[in-house]
Amino acid sequence: MKRKNKYVKKKKTGKGLTITLLVTALVGCGLVAILGFNGWDIEKSTQSVQTFFGLPNDSIEQAGSEPDAEGTTNGQVEETSGDVTEQGGDAGSEHQEMTVDAGGYMINQQLPEEPTYVNQVLLANKKNPLPSTFAPGEDPVAREAFEKMAAEAKLSGFNLTAFSTYRSFEYQKTLYDRYVERDGKEAADTYSARPGYSEHQTGLAFDIGEVNFEKHWASSSFGETEAGKWLAANAHRFGFILRYPEGKEDVTGYMHESWHYRYVGVEIATDVYNRDITLEEYLGIK
Repeated sequence: MKRKNKYVKKKKTGKGLTITLLVTALVGCGLVAILGFNGWDIEKSTQSVQTFFGLPNDSIEQAGSEPDAEGTTNGQVEETSGDVTEQGGDAGSEHQEMTVDAGGYMINQQLPEEPTYVNQVLLANKKNPLPSTFAPGEDPVAREAFEKMAAEAKLSGFNLTAFSTYRSFEYQKTLYDRYVERDGKEAADTYSARPGYSEHQTGLAFDIGEVNFEKHWASSSFGETEAGKWLAANAHRFGFILRYPEGKEDVTGYMHESWHYRYVGVEIATDVYNRDITLEEYLGIK
């Protein structure tokens, strides 16, 4: 009786071992099949097994998802130059920002095919250039407004003249190159626009001085003359604004020019004058 029980026990043990080996073999074959199906990618195969058995896979970390030392992800690194950020990526990407050089201009910026208008106001500054082919000539409406202003100024004893208005792209290039040769590029960028970036190319900018007082033309001293003071206090009534006021160099990109006025129309000019702001600030693009 004892021998029979011992035999039965041994027989059951052998049968259990056989089943275990079969299961192990099947599992092994299954794993090999899964690995082959997933291109022998262990991580991907592991996820497949976890998904099949309903196991959580929150602990699996995707490569590259951890922020690096710069606080960016997926290998994207931000590079800064001055106050402008350039995001990594292919050149020409619509999300890529351009860096600014020492003169305040966008590096490698190409001149556009069309001029920029903001709220129907033609804009020309260091960030918004004009096409090289843009050649409207002197604006007749601005000229008419200036003549009315000059006529009223004469009643007060001031003989105003516009000694420089419209400048073509080619002429601005000649002028700018001359200033660079004389004072150096860094200095020239503070008071002269590069070709394509000048307000004079719009035909709406008027450099104003007083006849017989040429020594004050294109000089900060003009703002201290009686004629200059009259102009600063009355130009807005005729649609002109002082384009580059003192203390706003960081906004306009240029030094104070007491002689440079821009025609924008009476309504805008009056608002800019009353609020003591620049055109960039008025348009919300400073």
